[in-house]
Amino acid sequence: MQRSGRGMRQMRGLAGSVAMLALATGAAFAASKDVGPANATCDGLAKDSAAWKSCAARLASAKHDAELFYAGYWLAKSGSYSEALQYLRQAESPDERILTYIGFATRKLGDVDGAMVFYDRALTKNPDYSVARAYMGEGFLARGEPAKAVEQLSEIEKRCGKACAEYADLASHIDAWRAGNRG
Repeated sequence: MQRSGRGMRQMRGLAGSVAMLALATGAAFAASKDVGPANATCDGLAKDSAAWKSCAARLASAKHDAELFYAGYWLAKSGSYSEALQYLRQAESPDERILTYIGFATRKLGDVDGAMVFYDRALTKNPDYSVARAYMGEGFLARGEPAKAVEQLSEIEKRCGKACAEYADLASHIDAWRAGNRG
């Protein structure tokens, strides 16, 4: 348990450093709901390149949850959902971030109900993890349940306010869903 807590602090610290760098350089992803993990060994390579995939596979072969999350997160964000799941599902002690991205990749592969199970598990571990709430809200929209998506939006607002990226992201998905489902 101590290992995973220390690992989470390190990942949060890394994510915070990446976010600060993004803010300082004006990078577009600064407003993203989750900037993702960083790794000095592989981050110089394009995330969708064969060279990056090879680098991430070497890292993940150590079977440490942080490296498995790194590979799985970026594969999922790059649209390689099945490959992402191969890494994420190997985690020894999946935390809320790993569970959320198993849900994300599962939902993107078309299994919304299966994804919701992982979002629930992530929120059981950490009810304040607003990224899981935002993706869960998107899942509710995919199932045609906008009222439940709005409930998640309210939960996000309670935890981090209307100015946080997760709130803005889910609110925009709800607005788009409503606009596309009129009449």
